[in-house]
Amino acid sequence: MMTDSSSDQAAQREWSDTNKVIETGTAGHAPVHDGPRSPRGFRFYIVLVGLLLAALLTWLDGGTISTALPTIAADLDLGPAYVWVANSYFLTMAAFQPLFGQLSDLWGRRWIFIATVALFVLGSGLIGGAHTGAMLIAGRSIQGTGAGGINMMVDLVVCDLVPLRERGKYMGMIFGIGATISAVSPLIAGALTEAGPGAWRWIFWINLPLGGICIIVMLLWFRVSHRRDGPGFVQRIRSVDWVGTGIIVASTVAVLWSLAYGGSSKPWSDAGVIAGLVTGIIGLLLFAAWEGTPWCKNPLTPLRLFSNRTSAVAFFLTLMNAMLIFWVVFMFPIYFQAVLGASPRESGLWLLPFAFAFPVGAALSGNLMTKFGRYRPLHLIGFALCVMAYGLCSILDRNSHKAVWVIFQLILAFGIALPVATLLPAVQAPLSEEDAATSTGAWAFLRSYGSIFGAAIPAAVFNDRFNGLLGTIGDESARALLSGGDAYSRASPSVSMGEFSSEVRDQVINVYNMSLRRVWQIGIVFAGVSFLLLFLEKEVALRQELETEFGLEKQDVSTSQDEKTAKGAV
Repeated sequence: MMTDSSSDQAAQREWSDTNKVIETGTAGHAPVHDGPRSPRGFRFYIVLVGLLLAALLTWLDGGTISTALPTIAADLDLGPAYVWVANSYFLTMAAFQPLFGQLSDLWGRRWIFIATVALFVLGSGLIGGAHTGAMLIAGRSIQGTGAGGINMMVDLVVCDLVPLRERGKYMGMIFGIGATISAVSPLIAGALTEAGPGAWRWIFWINLPLGGICIIVMLLWFRVSHRRDGPGFVQRIRSVDWVGTGIIVASTVAVLWSLAYGGSSKPWSDAGVIAGLVTGIIGLLLFAAWEGTPWCKNPLTPLRLFSNRTSAVAFFLTLMNAMLIFWVVFMFPIYFQAVLGASPRESGLWLLPFAFAFPVGAALSGNLMTKFGRYRPLHLIGFALCVMAYGLCSILDRNSHKAVWVIFQLILAFGIALPVATLLPAVQAPLSEEDAATSTGAWAFLRSYGSIFGAAIPAAVFNDRFNGLLGTIGDESARALLSGGDAYSRASPSVSMGEFSSEVRDQVINVYNMSLRRVWQIGIVFAGVSFLLLFLEKEVALRQELETEFGLEKQDVSTSQDEKTAKGAV
């Protein structure tokens, strides 16, 4: 144990040397496991169960909130602030993910993983007990912080457990099982929102026992290797990139504020809206500049991650893929409830084609990548299907046959799912294994940032178009009810148009339909740009050997071969 200052300085130099090695991607920094595959014992699979439980928490939330949000917004009288129910979650989910990656390198994966689950559970409890919009949004912010850490850590632990070529299979399995289970969550949300006043709170309270089980599993069996030498707690805290974290949080808040209110309660020409967008963009550029300066000794997102075009394109496609997922999750319930007159429960039921097809596509793509070692064809097919599907969705109206929008959902589900489990391997293929945490953190950040835009941009486009068409509604009281960004929270037929004549209801339905059509048309543009950028992506050979110093610890080593396999990390 180091007790004098010279020893502490030596440890600090050793730690700094390690960080420099990680920066340059050279070998010799620390002993790593180097073998064809990791062992598949009991602890391997029980840890996978723990990862699935954690992923299930975030999948359940994503599946329920979109169905229940109109009812929640009406119950707590949120008005235009309803967008912050989603945006506050996505804000904290995105902003702190790179930080979790850095913390897991400093203190290991186990306790950081458990802390993120605990944060999610805490936020869920606060939301369940919320009686004001402010308390609800505060709980969503805490829950989002935990969700961001969970999503990032699940992917990172998979990287520590299996070689690059196998990661698509396991990530596809996690996406598949999580999405399959969450496929019933819109039905649960619909049933609870119709069960009585305040019954929607159980959507969040159910996370408490699930999160508790996950924490117990990981406490008992998730024991991993990590560097325990080096400087003490204070030195490690100082090595965290707090400046970069502050910049990314501030810029994300600025962008989200503008997207939340631009086109709804404020015009896009409003000085505050413009200032928020400009500030956010400048903040992102400042973040990139800071990460590349010599003053940033341990960057959250090293710029070398973007130095090759395959990784850079895959990062961008990750942003787009996440946007397109939430385009569907948030807009189809509005179509079902406002245009077709479905109840929240029926809306959840009618989303099942997408919910069940998506995990099939994710699992299929992950297994195909593992078998053939190729990811680019899956990306090309996926984004081509997205372009076609968004174009098809733009022709939906109140007279569309059920079979039509079921087929459209299936095409969308496979289009979005085929790239989802193979984008992180595409990012990491040209990079060194030493970059696993930083690349996963950056990938998770962009994925969460895409979720932000996937919720905010369609809502902004929808509100802007809806406000522009309000003049076509003949009844003044109906216009007042739906103005100022309230159209979303009034989408459920149980809280909107029952008191008006059939003529006025027809006018309102037409405005909803035309507004949704504009949203789908903008989606075509985003999917089309993504498809074109794929021609810059290269096919890079996927490594079949596992190299990590953060794998599962070997408990029983009886032979010299086992010792060799277990050395450093397994």
